Amino acid sequence: MKEKISFKEFMVLLVGMFFASAAIYFIMMPSKFVVGSLSGLVLVLANFIPFKVSTITFILNAILLVLGFVLIGKDFGAKTIITSLLLPAYLAIFEVVAPQPPELTNNVVVNLLCFILCLSFGQTLLFNINASSGGLDIVAKILNKYLHFEIGRSLMIAGFVIAATSIFVYDRNTLIISLLGTYIDGVVLDQFLDGSHIRKKVSIISPEYMQIRDFIVEKLNRGVTLYNALGGWDNSEKIELVTILQNNEYASLLEFVNKTDPSAFITVSTVGEVIGQWNPHKKRIQ
Repeated sequence: MKEKISFKEFMVLLVGMFFASAAIYFIMMPSKFVVGSLSGLVLVLANFIPFKVSTITFILNAILLVLGFVLIGKDFGAKTIITSLLLPAYLAIFEVVAPQPPELTNNVVVNLLCFILCLSFGQTLLFNINASSGGLDIVAKILNKYLHFEIGRSLMIAGFVIAATSIFVYDRNTLIISLLGTYIDGVVLDQFLDGSHIRKKVSIISPEYMQIRDFIVEKLNRGVTLYNALGGWDNSEKIELVTILQNNEYASLLEFVNKTDPSAFITVSTVGEVIGQWNPHKKRIQ
């Protein structure tokens, strides 16, 4: 296990798992719906096993980690181990602080939506540092390796199977809510992730291209590509700068260009995903 975790990443792990754990303990458990996750399975098993939820969660996560190391290898890294331990730890703390939390509202649909938003927010924080909440992610990787299912499909299958187990302890209404919640959770999580990955592709044509280039490289610490262009109107040679920026960086660049060359020609498009050496942490790549 060679993965190194920075202090910032560790803090994100703590915050992300706090939101995920709080959603499970304070919203899902009192409302008694089983959204497809390891915690959903724990909620069902708690009706048959005389252990606390935190204890069952710890046991299942430990079993999954062992299975993962045996069947997949040492590809999990420290983040998966930490999140797998943080969930039962947070649940144990909540059990002491609030032994019997009440339902958030009297409306199960409102509770479901609040749960999904809170859980998806926590999961998004984790996914943005290449971490996960463990649990079903390990099952998905096992299915991917041995049955060649896609990770997303594996998560969906495992989630729906767990949601379906709610019929053993609850009524059909809970079953339907659980299945629907599992589907909505996947959709909302995708939206959170897509929104956090959106970037701006900025193209600039200006005679002051060297000043703009220096600002992008030195101040924003971003890469920029310069292209030779030929103006179709007057056949004049121009230089076009193209860069990929986060939203706040785009605002800073726009302000600088407006001061440097108010007549600069700028086009902006939205980029949903960047693959390659675009640097999300703005560290200078050697």
